[in-house]
Amino acid sequence: MPAATDPERVAPLLHHVHDDGVVSLLLPDEHALVTFVRAAPHHPVTTMVELTDLAPVPLREPVRGLLWITGRLSAVDPSAARDVAVDISCVRADPRLLDIGHGATMLQLAPLSIVVADADGTHSVPTPAYRDAEPDPFCHEEARWLRHLEVSHADVVHTLWRHLPAHLRGGHLRPLGLDRYGLRLRVESLDDDHDVRLAFSRPIDTLTELSAELRRLVGCPFLAHRT
Repeated sequence: MPAATDPERVAPLLHHVHDDGVVSLLLPDEHALVTFVRAAPHHPVTTMVELTDLAPVPLREPVRGLLWITGRLSAVDPSAARDVAVDISCVRADPRLLDIGHGATMLQLAPLSIVVADADGTHSVPTPAYRDAEPDPFCHEEARWLRHLEVSHADVVHTLWRHLPAHLRGGHLRPLGLDRYGLRLRVESLDDDHDVRLAFSRPIDTLTELSAELRRLVGCPFLAHRT
């Protein structure tokens, strides 16, 4: 947040990242940031929004990635804010959107830079690339599948040790992520954590392809050919 107004973090009532990288934020009318932005409409405030990607299974360190969107913050006209709220509600219905004009103000951040950080490093994402990106085909089911793998198929996870470097084979292996490119694992050792990606043989898009790739990883090529 801007050092000139408030050096502390601000937790909005609601936030939503649109497909073009614009971030809509809902804050109480009386919030200091709302007052500051409204007082200087011709001098947009430069702000960073931090989004945390948490693992769907209980890990010692639950954060598996961070997204930082830095841009210029401005207040949204109440009438326009209600139109934006309607668009947001088509994606995620939330009763807090009804508070716009009734105790809550919408601010929007226009992105200038987007940075993602995970176990693979920190990378800048061009705004056009973010805008054109398609959701992973398994994003809506990933959390449920990983929790099921953790609770009901620990023996399957255990078979994946053979894919890891020798120096990582002494820790606790946990499912961390799943996408069209592979399976991510978290190795929890006594003094450190390591994230590892087991890549699929090719990018996949269907449940049939996912089943085949997972069976190959656990060492069942015959079953994989039957799918």
